[in-house]
Amino acid sequence: MGEQARAFPEPVEAQVDPRPASHEPREAGRVLGLTRLQLGVLAGIVVAVQLPFLLYLVRGEAPVTATVPFSDDFERQQLGENYFATGGHWRIENGAVHSPGVKNNPLWLQARLPEEVAIEFDVRSESKDGDIKCELFGNGFDHSSGYVIVFGGWSNTISAIARLDEHGRDRVENRTLKVEKGRAYRFRVERRGGALRWYLDGSLAMELDDKNPLRGTGHDRFGFSSWDSDLFFDNLKIEPL
Repeated sequence: MGEQARAFPEPVEAQVDPRPASHEPREAGRVLGLTRLQLGVLAGIVVAVQLPFLLYLVRGEAPVTATVPFSDDFERQQLGENYFATGGHWRIENGAVHSPGVKNNPLWLQARLPEEVAIEFDVRSESKDGDIKCELFGNGFDHSSGYVIVFGGWSNTISAIARLDEHGRDRVENRTLKVEKGRAYRFRVERRGGALRWYLDGSLAMELDDKNPLRGTGHDRFGFSSWDSDLFFDNLKIEPL
């Protein structure tokens, strides 16, 4: 036969996938075993934890216009430059600071608290729901940015000292300590080391022992607060211990 024999390529062995037949293809977006949803949740948690720090970077430290020791009897017409609030219609009436249901918008004193301090003031509630609050070692802007003392909260059913979240688990509470409408109380709060003690009319009401006390910039301000009751605060006194 005159034609040359045609050359055919060598046969190629079929490529066999070494993975077991039951192995599922890797999901797109999976990193270190996490799905996109899980990564999104993780990122949200990180942002939430760092939010106070991020806000501080954007907005800076709260202003300082006063120093400790500090006292104020509010015998005047206007609050003045030493106080700041992001909301609520805080005002002075008849020589006392009126909190007309300010929805957790504290009235902050623009002074840095020493780490060990005693804070005293008079307060009364004109509501059967109690609802007396104060903020301690907060950032000077935000509710629950430090410790919160709640006297007769949740419709006068619970009193508490809370850390960073008045609804959270880092708190101590008392369900028998209630506010009497129209009665004036003398608050005294002391912090020594990690121990935060709250006194009512000279008697120890509650205490919180914090193993990791809130300190430093962002945790050095004091404020009056409330949710939906008419409160009257007076005779504020702050001294280092």
